[in-house]
Amino acid sequence: MRELLAETAVRAARYASGIATRRVFPSPAEVERLQALGGPLPECSSDPATVLALLDDIGSPATVATTGGRYFGFVTGGTLPAALAANWLAATWDQNAAFSVMSPVAAKLEEIALAWLRDIFKLPETCGAGFVTGATMANFAALAAARHALLARQGWKGEEDGLFGAPALRVVVSVEAHVSLLKALSLLGLGSARVTTVPADNQGRMRPAELPTLDDRTIVCIQAGNVNTGAFDPANEICSVAHDAGAWVHVDGAFGLWASAAPSRAHLTNGIPDADSWATDCHKWLNVPYDSGIAFVRQPENLRNAMAISAAYLPQRDVREPMQYTPEASRRARGVEVWAALKSLGRQGLAELIERNCRLAEHFAEGLRRANYPVLNDAVLNQVLVSFGDAEMTRRVIERVQSDGTCWCGGTQWHGQSAMRISVSSWATTEDDVERSLTAILRAAESLAG
Repeated sequence: MRELLAETAVRAARYASGIATRRVFPSPAEVERLQALGGPLPECSSDPATVLALLDDIGSPATVATTGGRYFGFVTGGTLPAALAANWLAATWDQNAAFSVMSPVAAKLEEIALAWLRDIFKLPETCGAGFVTGATMANFAALAAARHALLARQGWKGEEDGLFGAPALRVVVSVEAHVSLLKALSLLGLGSARVTTVPADNQGRMRPAELPTLDDRTIVCIQAGNVNTGAFDPANEICSVAHDAGAWVHVDGAFGLWASAAPSRAHLTNGIPDADSWATDCHKWLNVPYDSGIAFVRQPENLRNAMAISAAYLPQRDVREPMQYTPEASRRARGVEVWAALKSLGRQGLAELIERNCRLAEHFAEGLRRANYPVLNDAVLNQVLVSFGDAEMTRRVIERVQSDGTCWCGGTQWHGQSAMRISVSSWATTEDDVERSLTAILRAAESLAG
């Protein structure tokens, strides 16, 4: 085992040290070589070192360099050194984080990390939280708590009696609601298509003046960080109107919630702490390994009642039991690398990570504008949208950039216009990375225009 782990460390270190100089997306030949990993299931056992070598030699070249500084597709963070090391150690521990008696260290690290995060996000010290896979399940868990609370007000026990014959609930979302939120609603039986949709402005911010009449059977879902523009719904106004009517406000803050950590961006989150529940990702802007998300709920009993299970053989103690706040029972100890990332960065380091990514996004926007390509959003956070003309030309530029390998950016649609979307989310991204990427993007656009 010692020799195998030592060889793994050598191979992993080689991969990490070469990430800055390799193509961001693998070549077609490297992808084709993955066929060598298949074939019939072996009849006999293989030496673990041989398996590792095959996985590294064939698999590593076919990875996408998301841990490097020039991956700008989706909102994908890199992996902080301390978080990666903690992830390795946690995998070696192989702890089941369901109950504190199953892993005292996993339970304690969750408690510590959650206290730090509540402080960073300016959430109530008493709110409950659970570590889940990502924003989809964080939205799911938080909205399950909302469903529980609103049905309980009507005297209905949703977890016991189900939704057949239950009092009707209404969900209000922005026209810009993210698909992960809609998926969570569908999983909860609340319907992704039965929602009431509120119009948004030209940056994707919900228009509070166009909210429907709300009541105590309504869940209002707002957004902290539009996935295309980075814009925030006006939480102060929405929370005030919703709470006056007795409605529940949920915040989808997959990456935008982290703006709270940056002094120059924290104003974007004004009013967000007034909500009733929040969802965020840690594998985005905290830059921990996949998968890692967190659901927060103002009144912890609502999350616990929505998630808890009991059986004669399960421990029932007067302490925070991690499993009682998540959809999963057995799960990995996700809190370990979250603790390590926060411990290594500290308040100042986390603020600088967020601030630097936002400055680099502005750098992208300025460089594209100087080249006379229209930037379609205000670039208030880490997202940049740029058009290269009509839909066909923009598509061709994106394809050329992706095949070039210098960087990787994806495409999107914004208010009927095709655009390239640039998401700056990695601790590893530098000004040189942005300059190299800008050069590659402009080279692709100019070559196609000529």
